[in-house]
Amino acid sequence: MSVLVNLIVMLGMLVVVPLGLRLVHSPGPSRIRRLWPLLAAPGAVALWLPRGGVATALAAVYAAGTLALALHAPARLARTRSLAPAEIAVLTALATPSVAGLALVAERSGHELFGFDLEILALTVPHFHFAGFAAALVAGLVSRVSPGRAAGRFAALSVPLGTMLVLAGYFIDDWAELAGALVLTAGMWAVALLTWQDVRGDGHDRTTRTLLAVSAAVLVATMLLALSWALGEATGIPHPSLTWMAATHGLGNALGFALCALLAWQRIEHKETTA
Repeated sequence: MSVLVNLIVMLGMLVVVPLGLRLVHSPGPSRIRRLWPLLAAPGAVALWLPRGGVATALAAVYAAGTLALALHAPARLARTRSLAPAEIAVLTALATPSVAGLALVAERSGHELFGFDLEILALTVPHFHFAGFAAALVAGLVSRVSPGRAAGRFAALSVPLGTMLVLAGYFIDDWAELAGALVLTAGMWAVALLTWQDVRGDGHDRTTRTLLAVSAAVLVATMLLALSWALGEATGIPHPSLTWMAATHGLGNALGFALCALLAWQRIEHKETTA
């Protein structure tokens, strides 16, 4: 893993997931959130160690935490009995970090899981923290603010679907991955549109509006980069390298979208609970 990718993954492990879990109102994730630093710290250390037994064992601690979080998805479904679009997005957010955890264990052990090379496994880890967890969660939150809009339902469904199609594309071919990227991009742009139109102007303070505006604007650029990379992989036309994608798409989504969006939603929720 490169230094930049490691730093992005650490942001996901140590900051983005705990922030997001504060916005998931059910008892199971709340308990896991309190324990999350103890689970995430070993995974963060594993990123910087040489591949081998120690790094694998530390990564396995983090993977166990992501699996425990994923198990709350069926428990939540059994409790709510709801498959509303916003709820599907939240269930996706709970489940997808486990994909990152599994990829991390495989990569730190040097095992080419399902035949994927170690570089792809390394990049799978941040993808399922940010596209899998953060994007799905924010899509669900935006959908709840815009319950009467088709765009809200579309965002809450297409972000999880696009994420799963991208994962399926890993096993099928580059064209399948491109299809997933198209669906995911459409969903993320719907999130950006609703954030800009419905959420940003809803009587919030300047800091919250700025965070929401940045998160929406960044998605336009970063998802264009994702499309260009997926199209290039499928067709062979020139496209950004993985290193360039990590420095632009990856860093932009991590800082500009996920962190800004979750901080904004924390501020929105704090305002609502103290009003």
